[in-house]
Amino acid sequence: MAVLLIFFLALIIDLVLGDPPNSLHPVAWMGRVISYLERVIIGHPWFQFIYGLVMTLVVVALFTVPVYFLLLYLEDVSLVAYVVVGALLLKLMFSFRGLKKTALRIKRLLLAEKLAEARFELRSLVSRDTSRLPRPLLVSATVESVAESTCDSLVAPFFYFVLFGVPGAVAYRAVSTLDSMIGYHGRYEYLGKFAARLDDVLNFIPARLAALLMVLAALFSRRNSRRSWQAMLRDHARTESPNAGWPMAAAAGALDIQLEKVGHYKLGSRNAPLVPGTIDASLKLVQIAAITWLLIIAGVIYLVYTT
Repeated sequence: MAVLLIFFLALIIDLVLGDPPNSLHPVAWMGRVISYLERVIIGHPWFQFIYGLVMTLVVVALFTVPVYFLLLYLEDVSLVAYVVVGALLLKLMFSFRGLKKTALRIKRLLLAEKLAEARFELRSLVSRDTSRLPRPLLVSATVESVAESTCDSLVAPFFYFVLFGVPGAVAYRAVSTLDSMIGYHGRYEYLGKFAARLDDVLNFIPARLAALLMVLAALFSRRNSRRSWQAMLRDHARTESPNAGWPMAAAAGALDIQLEKVGHYKLGSRNAPLVPGTIDASLKLVQIAAITWLLIIAGVIYLVYTT
């Protein structure tokens, strides 16, 4: 029963309060720790890899172990405190409102023909160079981020919460943050290789679940669920990431659009134009997928923890 209470209270906190400022957000703290550890730059690839491995384990342990023991202590002392603290911590491990806010801001800038500002705003969502992207590709990149976030920001945190409790969600968020900060290619690519591969492993099941949720959302919203399914199966492997292509391709098929990162991949078919309204459509699709997922999680928690 306590797990179910933590789940529902976390959702209520998200709806009522949203995200706290960065100064109070554990994910921002994770970022600061990673930035500090990243200053130790080691040239040889093997040294980079070993240091990156140790760095990943340290960051994950630094944030997960205290949470585990804190909740273990509170569970014995006070059930109310255990539920409240657990819910607060769980809420901080998932987020969609911030991304939605940024996506809608980009849409408004595109409608106002403020392309330069939209390109600048998009930098907070994607790692690609946005300085010369035309309007359709600005829409594409925004929709891609919205679709991919279904896995990273919602499906995966709750997936690991069900399996391992709040510490599981915290551990996942730590690995995800490491991947986003050091799991890049370039001069020091081996530094983030372990974190990137671990993130790939952790997202393997959630990414495919997110894609299936997109197909269901297309069905529930009377969009093209058949093309969503087909695009998911046909195009998911076109991205460099073994996971990101699944929800993005499913979303592209559902919306009858083609998502493109020039020189890297094309997902879906160009049956409808990429316009600012496409961003709205993608957000609605993801919201339906999110509601479906939360209902599934609530059912699983009830069956596993209360029967």
